[in-house]
Amino acid sequence: MDEEKRITLRLPADLHEWLAAEAKSARRSLNSEIVYRLEAERDTAASDAEST
Repeated sequence: MDEEKRITLRLPADLHEWLAAEAKSARRSLNSEIVYRLEAERDTAASDAEST
């Protein structure tokens, strides 16, 4: 990641709790968990686009 942008993100409380638990079990910060999941989804979407 060459450049970082700071954003404010509003999440439903239940989604926040779930993400926080997932981050804890993966030993990542909440921010790192969100970035990890977004990057994984981006990679999946790019692979899907290439195969069509």
